Amino acid sequence: MPKAYSMRKYLNILLFALCLPLVSSAQSRTANKDNQLFHFGFQLGLNFHTFGITDSNIPVTPDGRVLHARVSSMMPGFHVAFITDLRLCDYLNLRFTPGLLFNSRSISYAYDDGTPYEGPLPEYGSSVAIASMPLALPLYLKWSAKKLYNARPYVIVGGGVSFNVMHDQQKPMLLETLDYFCEGGFGCDIYFSWFKLCPEITYRVGFANQLVPIGGNIGKGDPWIPAPEHVHTYTNAIDKMLSHSIMITFNFE
Repeated sequence: MPKAYSMRKYLNILLFALCLPLVSSAQSRTANKDNQLFHFGFQLGLNFHTFGITDSNIPVTPDGRVLHARVSSMMPGFHVAFITDLRLCDYLNLRFTPGLLFNSRSISYAYDDGTPYEGPLPEYGSSVAIASMPLALPLYLKWSAKKLYNARPYVIVGGGVSFNVMHDQQKPMLLETLDYFCEGGFGCDIYFSWFKLCPEITYRVGFANQLVPIGGNIGKGDPWIPAPEHVHTYTNAIDKMLSHSIMITFNFE
């Protein structure tokens, strides 16, 4: 038994000695990336968009009643982005991550007593589905904690502008092209041999009213007036819509 125990002991030491250079090499390669002035990467993730809605509280239905709008469902969207990272110091980085988002929301309408509003046409019932595809241009500050083993948590805060590049003028509701927002969240750098995987969760709040009023213009063509005229109800029931979203992102750097 002592001889067998001694053999296992020396074998474990040998395996550890063989693996140590590989671990050290992996850590040094990814650690060197942290010390670079610039480095690049890409993002893949899911997003969940909603609206902060302010009702107009004016009679909008043909029989002179008030409608209340709310987001009834959020379909998970998808986003991709490119990462440009500038190292400011050991614990602070400046990041620019231009990207494209795909998302969809459904807005439902009801009377004061909670009864769903039924639109005059079959295709326009008590809810309207809205899809958008914003091109976002955010700038962030990333503050990282000290690296512990192969992980390094961080917090991130910033803001930017986005441009919605999808407009379906056949819908009874249209979104503005421009929005500007602030965003904050947290994540963790996880170091692998040739790259860092950084899962991240952020919350984004928009400040520009996203609702295009009837007769408004989105910057091209004639003023937007949906047809038939009685579908104006869906837009006129709302005074303001502000965009809110939760982003679940995986950064590869």
